[in-house]
Amino acid sequence: MYNNKIFRAIRMVSLIGFAASSWANSYPEHAHSEPATLKRLINWAVEHDVAQQQIQFQADAISEMGIANSQLMDPKVKVGIGGLPVDSFAFDEDPMTNISVGLMQQFGRGDSLSLLQKQSRQQAGSIRKQADIRKLDVTKAITTSWIELAYLEQSQRLIKQNQDLFRELTRYLSTNYGVGASQVQDLIQAELQVNKIDDQLQSNQQMQQQLRAQLSEWLGEQAWQIKPKAYPQWQALQAYLAASTQDHYQQLASHPNILVTDELIKSSETGVEIANESYQPQFGVEVMYAHRQADRMDGSAAPDLVSAYVTVDLPLFTEKRQDRKLSAAQHQVGAAKTQRDLMLRQMHAQISAAVINRDNTLQRLDRYRSALLKQAKEKTQAVERGYQNNTSQLDEYIRAASEELAIELEQARLAADLQQTNNTLAYLLNKY
Repeated sequence: MYNNKIFRAIRMVSLIGFAASSWANSYPEHAHSEPATLKRLINWAVEHDVAQQQIQFQADAISEMGIANSQLMDPKVKVGIGGLPVDSFAFDEDPMTNISVGLMQQFGRGDSLSLLQKQSRQQAGSIRKQADIRKLDVTKAITTSWIELAYLEQSQRLIKQNQDLFRELTRYLSTNYGVGASQVQDLIQAELQVNKIDDQLQSNQQMQQQLRAQLSEWLGEQAWQIKPKAYPQWQALQAYLAASTQDHYQQLASHPNILVTDELIKSSETGVEIANESYQPQFGVEVMYAHRQADRMDGSAAPDLVSAYVTVDLPLFTEKRQDRKLSAAQHQVGAAKTQRDLMLRQMHAQISAAVINRDNTLQRLDRYRSALLKQAKEKTQAVERGYQNNTSQLDEYIRAASEELAIELEQARLAADLQQTNNTLAYLLNKY
């Protein structure tokens, strides 16, 4: 009789599986429609990203410095007195005495100045391409938090459904216990389950608040109002994976990370050209004008003097300087190319691992839907019938219902993990 009385209350537990399944199905791994909210948030975050401005400022600084470094050296002015007699220090006593003014200008070595400007443009281009990397980073970070928030809100709703049920069951058992119709262990067990659920909800809320706090870095106050309703659709990614093979190197060649290294390689190759120019002679010119105040020996005024010189810097001993600079520049090219190859291999390996993870997660999700959830529901129903027939205890029913809910949450977690894997693939393949 006692079991039949509270059976009507605990029979609602069997509805958990149906409610959980309905909610989980509203979050499939491929949502029917991707809400524009996520795209708008990403676009807003990229538009207001301070790091984008920092990258632009840094690139502009390198460009300006390149222009400055590619100019001729400033001319030098030389002023002096020559041939001044030390016994009288008179300017008009000796015809050799003169007051001179000179102008000196040194030119670049070969084409080194134009090559320096070219290298600066390449370095600035490399910096500007980092803006595309930053955009991908922001997109991935916001999408990651969006997926986690969607999962946490889904699991929160499932847990609250369970919480409402057990609170109702606790009130019913408490009322019956007051009139001697319920056993104290059943009441304690139900209260313990309610407290466990309260802790789960608090933990869930804590994680949501942490994610929103992280999102505030890019979204500001908007992070506290967003409510994810569906997962991304991944149309570009799905189309690529459906048509691609296991070789992703061609696609990776257009990834911003690789494009940045390509610019660094070009800059390093220009550095080799600059090093080769160090073997060229460096020319300079000097013009002097000398004014004389003394007279000639015949009494006529001594004329002023003009002098012109050409200077040449000859790199005759190149073993310890020019050869070493050229060797260093060549090694720098090799290092840049090796960095590119290493990055390609690492990214390709990450893609392969993510694809394997994705395939296995899809298989596990299929197992949850086709077998595990069905078996969990059947177990809950069997324990329910046993409790109705006085062949099982209330705690057995609570464990069965909790296990069913846990499997529902595990399925939701797998669906979220699949989305995170898609997010990783979209980042690596630039297929958002």
